[in-house]
Amino acid sequence: MTLTCVSDLDRCSKEGCLWQPALIWIGINIVVTCLGSALVVYLQPLASGSGVPYIKSYLNGVKLPGLLTLECFVAKVGGVVMSILGGLACGKEGPMAHSGSIIAAGLGKGRVRLLCKNKRVSAYDGFRDDHEIRDFVSGGAASGVSAAFGAPVGGTLFSVEEAASFWSQSLTWRVFFSAMIACFFTNFLLSAFNGTPNQLSAPGLVRFDVFPNLKFDLIEIPVFLVMAVVGGLVGAAFVVLNYKLTVFRYRYIKLKWLKVAEAGLVAAITGLASFIMIISLNSCTDKTPYDEHAVITKMHCTDNQHHSLSTLFLATPEGCLKALLHDPFGSFGAVTLLIFVVVFFFLAVWTYGLSVSSGVFIPSLVIGATWGRLFGIAVVNLFPGDREHYELEVGKYALIGAASQLGGVLRTTISLTVIIVECTGEVSFGLPIMIVLMISKWVGDFISTGLYDMNIEVLGLPLLPWDPPALCDTIKASDLMNAPALTLNKVEKVGRIVEILRNETFCGFPVVNAKGRDHGKQSKVRGLILRSQLLVLLKHKIFSPESMMQPNTVRLKDFRKYYLQYLKIEDVEISEEEMEYWIDLRPYVTPNPYTVEPTFSLPRLFRLFRGLGLRHLIVVNDVNEPIGMITRKDLAKFRVESKRGLVKVEQLNIEDK
Repeated sequence: MTLTCVSDLDRCSKEGCLWQPALIWIGINIVVTCLGSALVVYLQPLASGSGVPYIKSYLNGVKLPGLLTLECFVAKVGGVVMSILGGLACGKEGPMAHSGSIIAAGLGKGRVRLLCKNKRVSAYDGFRDDHEIRDFVSGGAASGVSAAFGAPVGGTLFSVEEAASFWSQSLTWRVFFSAMIACFFTNFLLSAFNGTPNQLSAPGLVRFDVFPNLKFDLIEIPVFLVMAVVGGLVGAAFVVLNYKLTVFRYRYIKLKWLKVAEAGLVAAITGLASFIMIISLNSCTDKTPYDEHAVITKMHCTDNQHHSLSTLFLATPEGCLKALLHDPFGSFGAVTLLIFVVVFFFLAVWTYGLSVSSGVFIPSLVIGATWGRLFGIAVVNLFPGDREHYELEVGKYALIGAASQLGGVLRTTISLTVIIVECTGEVSFGLPIMIVLMISKWVGDFISTGLYDMNIEVLGLPLLPWDPPALCDTIKASDLMNAPALTLNKVEKVGRIVEILRNETFCGFPVVNAKGRDHGKQSKVRGLILRSQLLVLLKHKIFSPESMMQPNTVRLKDFRKYYLQYLKIEDVEISEEEMEYWIDLRPYVTPNPYTVEPTFSLPRLFRLFRGLGLRHLIVVNDVNEPIGMITRKDLAKFRVESKRGLVKVEQLNIEDK
């Protein structure tokens, strides 16, 4: 398709029929992008975007129904392929982390739910536990990043720094081993595809390749510092603009067909802007492109020249990045780069957040590499005496700009440093990369949160940060708790349980040491039982009339059978007669649940929830009677409300209480 478009551009530039390839180009972009958007919107909306904010929230303890399902995997993989083919300003690296997490979760569960909701294929059930599945997902996210960049160490650190909330020493080597295996098989398959299966020379989908003169002088450090500040400012502008646009989408673009139409509109404008820039900007060059397989067009250039913008717009996103990093000095004019970075910046802002599967790694790197190359041109002009020397090193400034831009958008440091070092193979250049990443993060944090954290806050996901809010020592558990506590008795009537599950959204209930008829009396805490456990007990009809012995036929594998299936009370059939039966909850409660007193401070609550991965915490009085409940969403609401400038928008269907 690209070669046909190139031949049409060359032919029509001479014959005056450029409108024909323009219509073909824009038409293909619209059709392909709308197909990818429809796949996401109508099959699984959680497949939109990069998926990293969702994975980060899941690993923090938030349950998102449908996030790790086969439907989401199909929509994710198919959607990102369509997004790239549709010419959108996006990448596939973030979606690969999400795809790797889905595969890892499926391997952990040992079960695949087919697209037909009632059909499931199950092989084993030994790992169907929240803690174990989280570990699998951590390894899957690291493997996805490792396969994308060929950076197993960087992928592991990305999972530690950006995704996982709970980490252990044993998990470190397992995740690293998984990332290393993913990198090896990616290398093997890509090398085989390139016709060299015995020479493993393609460890990742995105490689920055080797820089022939990647060295730096101490006198260049001030220039790098200025570039880091620029990266933080531009990255913060990206986040702020995308935040405004995301809030607008959640308020006004709610219908499914409108979401698909917006994706088609962005694809059309992206294609139109690219075409207008190619035909209107005089950017002819006789410099040989770095990539010998680069797709180029001559347009109005002479026989020994080609249009430099064609190497940016007609290539893959990775090819565009390599051209900015490695094409020789003089391939792109300063005016061309300035117009390109402005147009591409706003296209990337508009694209991220569409109802398509897309990543932000490559767009951020392209934006930073473009204005970083402008810095390189400025350095060449400022030091004419060493012109030849700096002309050879113009790609170095593009790399520094790409790193600082990515740091200003994502606000991560260690993992991005290692990923870039592994992609370039230059450990000696790690110091300036680390410096610009840290400074761009500090500058960006002064203005706004990172892009992933912004998405989490706008979506209303109850993710708990590493540290509690500032100046909150005087806030106590009694100020946050939901009171009075909705309790269940150790022997409870089926009708009351069904009524509570139908009318309340709570997902955890304290069980007190009282008989079924003593609803009005408080008693000491006996344990804690979850909504999901109650639904399984009702589904298996573990109840009986008061005068009969309760059947005990439910086992651990029965609870694991429904793991991540999210049973609803509407799925359980209870007759009027069974409403009068009784159920003994004592064999199924979690004994000795975590409890706190009303005077427990908010900072200690944050650390307790974060350190132990809790979802529910019972507040008790002096005699161990439950008087209230605190959930992670109560703490997250306090965090969101304490942020300046944020508005509440429509929330996802997450676990409520």
